[in-house]
Amino acid sequence: PTRRVPRSRGGHASPLVPLGSFPSGNALRRGPASEAMSAGGGEVSPSGTGAGGFSIAKAQLVLNQRAQVLLDRITPAAYQPGRWGAWALLALCYTARVWALRGFYLVTYALAIYNLNLVLAFLTPVVVEEPGGGGLDDDGDDDEGDGPLLPVDGGAEFKPFVRRLPEFKLWLSSFRSVLLGMFCTFFPPLDVPVFWPILLLYWCILFVVTMKRQIRHMIKYRYVPFTRGKKTYSKAGPEAASAKDAI
Repeated sequence: PTRRVPRSRGGHASPLVPLGSFPSGNALRRGPASEAMSAGGGEVSPSGTGAGGFSIAKAQLVLNQRAQVLLDRITPAAYQPGRWGAWALLALCYTARVWALRGFYLVTYALAIYNLNLVLAFLTPVVVEEPGGGGLDDDGDDDEGDGPLLPVDGGAEFKPFVRRLPEFKLWLSSFRSVLLGMFCTFFPPLDVPVFWPILLLYWCILFVVTMKRQIRHMIKYRYVPFTRGKKTYSKAGPEAASAKDAI
């Protein structure tokens, strides 16, 4: 079918133009890019990438989801030996590489300090400060205004031991740190020349001082950070205790 265009002011008639050559109103509004994507059956993304194209944000989201699924699967305690076995193997590989290269002592020292802080957070319970509590003294002890989460006498209310850093987060953070340390050994500029016995001596002193402070905290609030299962009592224990209370 054809369409006759009206006469112009000069009185000359325009030639017949096929109807299919006129662009539609939707095509004029959408533009050439939208028309091209519509012809291909795709959509235009805000970044200019089609639905079938590569998207960095989409790839990152998929990787994060898969990593989270893997972490959720190995979280139960049944996988705890396997998790720490993998950590020990990675730490052994890192130690062998540092020993073979005879370098990266500063990276190793930073890695050791970070893991020492992780262990300290794992051994420390969550402390709830009472109103007016003053935190820690200059010598490292808690003020009298601090309210410990654990009871300090037999008549106090029982509250379970809650770690400041759970075991799984300890493993995950430590595993990532060792993996990062292994990655740093592939960059020679990070191999800063230092006298490593001084770093080792300083770390040993820091370890002794930190553990001494932690042991004093354990003795003061009477808690043990390591437990094995739920404590059970004999059959006559609760009955004897109730009879004693009745008397």
